[in-house]
Amino acid sequence: MLVQDDKLGAIRAAFPKEGLFAEKDWLLSPDAFPIEKDFERELEQLGHRLFVFQRACNQLYQLSVKGKQPAWIARYLDAGKPAELIEFSRGKEIRDDLPRVIRPDLVLTEEGYTIAEIDSVPGGIGLTGWLNQTYSAFNKEIVGGADGMLDGFQSVLPNGGDIVIAEESATYRPEMEWIAARLNNRQPVAGVADPGSKAKSTPAGATAPGYSWRVVSAENYEPQDGRDVYRFFELFDLPNIPSIDKTLRAVAEEKIKITPPIKPYLEEKMWFALFWMQPLREFWRRELGEKYFLKLQEVIPYSWLLDPTPLPQHAVIPRLEIQDWREAGKFSQKDRDLLLKVSGFSPLGWGSHGVSLGSDLPHTEWQRRIDDALTTFDSSPMILQKFHKGRLFDHQYWDSNSGELKVMKGRVRLCPYFFVEQDKVKLRGALATIVPADKKLLHGMSDAILVPTKVADLER
Repeated sequence: MLVQDDKLGAIRAAFPKEGLFAEKDWLLSPDAFPIEKDFERELEQLGHRLFVFQRACNQLYQLSVKGKQPAWIARYLDAGKPAELIEFSRGKEIRDDLPRVIRPDLVLTEEGYTIAEIDSVPGGIGLTGWLNQTYSAFNKEIVGGADGMLDGFQSVLPNGGDIVIAEESATYRPEMEWIAARLNNRQPVAGVADPGSKAKSTPAGATAPGYSWRVVSAENYEPQDGRDVYRFFELFDLPNIPSIDKTLRAVAEEKIKITPPIKPYLEEKMWFALFWMQPLREFWRRELGEKYFLKLQEVIPYSWLLDPTPLPQHAVIPRLEIQDWREAGKFSQKDRDLLLKVSGFSPLGWGSHGVSLGSDLPHTEWQRRIDDALTTFDSSPMILQKFHKGRLFDHQYWDSNSGELKVMKGRVRLCPYFFVEQDKVKLRGALATIVPADKKLLHGMSDAILVPTKVADLER
């Protein structure tokens, strides 16, 4: 078995010269993040639950549009979006389309875990693929294995295709170029189907002759008939993509498929608030099934939609026991253990942008943000979410300043990557981001450790 210095040397030697994130650094560790086998099985089950949840979200919106569920559901989800984008998202050609990649952001807590959100256009696919390959050289228990992320992404574009990245998302271009290069370098297998045939005739890990994957800029992209697209741009960014009308027309004419689908309503964080709303309880029970409904209640944090509509005098906001949202602005610091988040269709709707923790803000600033959220609700809805503090873990990392291994006491955001492969949801990898203990919002940063996840026998 390799010693720690040898592992670090192997990791550095494997690092692509082109990089993986543009102008982004992180701390290296010789060790993958360990989880127990039971937790790996729980993650695998979570993937299918979230697929069923997203399918139910898609159905609920469409039923609301048709008048078979309350109209306020679609009204909430369409708030702030251009009319032409709303119309496109309702097209029959894409009615049943769902994201092919599901990546929840999990915060590991003392009680287990909670889902901070589900990322609609997730980064880290190529990074996790590279980490899995690299660490698998000296650890056979990596979740997803050496090629899991490659197999998963190939299932998204089985006949090759275009990974279309906007300038706004350019940070992630190197990792997607790594993915495309690895897929193009896979050896063709005799007897597989010709390009354009159904994906199921191509064995996992095999590349049919003539297939190719490439990364292209969204700003000057020209769609090609029969060449499917993986979308790596946010839908609020469409006005900055001059040729987007051609791509949308090709989708509407069923000349190409695009994933994630052009459905802004599916990319809202407010789904967690809708999940907890009492008037929708029976819908969720019916569509998810009792078991999935209860399981998701355990891990979806209680969330509220900051709707400024006045309540009757006898009504209160559930669990907060206030009659008007402006009363939340008067909460004490102890009662402000709440996250305020932009719901989705906004430049601030991804990563840690547009997220603030009430207990970390001065009282006047918290009050101002509540007031702003109520004022801008019709154009940019916001949600309030119960904050769950991450559990502390110890993990080794390389300190470049001292030139030695040290141990960080940190909190973990775990990002499992699920790929929807012919209606089967497969866990293909899990990226662990370990941030220093004094950080409350967990995201990638230069003083965070980024490693793949492995299965190990653990004692708490």
